[in-house]
Amino acid sequence: MVRFQRQPPGTALTRACSTIGIALAAAAGFLIVDRELERAGVLVAISGTLLLIGGHRANHGLGGPVDRMMTELFDRAWDACVLAPIVWVTFGTDPEIAAGALVALCASFLSSYVRARGAALGYSIEESHVTRGLRYGLVALGLLFGWLAWTLWAVAGVAVLAATVRTGQVAREERA
Repeated sequence: MVRFQRQPPGTALTRACSTIGIALAAAAGFLIVDRELERAGVLVAISGTLLLIGGHRANHGLGGPVDRMMTELFDRAWDACVLAPIVWVTFGTDPEIAAGALVALCASFLSSYVRARGAALGYSIEESHVTRGLRYGLVALGLLFGWLAWTLWAVAGVAVLAATVRTGQVAREERA
């Protein structure tokens, strides 16, 4: 017998925001590879906004556990769709931009790993939509206005700071 669980109200809208957001991020990645950075910046801004809306809805009672998991998954996918093409395109011509994007990508994945591993061990690790929004917004601004060198290093700094804070949260809870 198959059991159907009742979905929380608003689940369809939450999933639609997240799904459309990640699809736009993938399209932005193709535009980055095609070196159409301004158009990619518009799509990055829209996709980031939709992912923030979907994540907020999922984490505040308008989505189920699957929606919360998808939010984290789509955030990592956003990094891969947007930051990896920037590394690829700028690697030979602008190594400082490529390095900033690579550090941001790695630090973001590390931060997510620390959060997920800490949660799996039973620690309460805070998830901040502020850091996520900063990452999305800074990358969008960098693409739109040609400020990738400093915006990507700022994104890298935010991601390193998030990983450090989350590691500190785990350490404090371990001592408690």
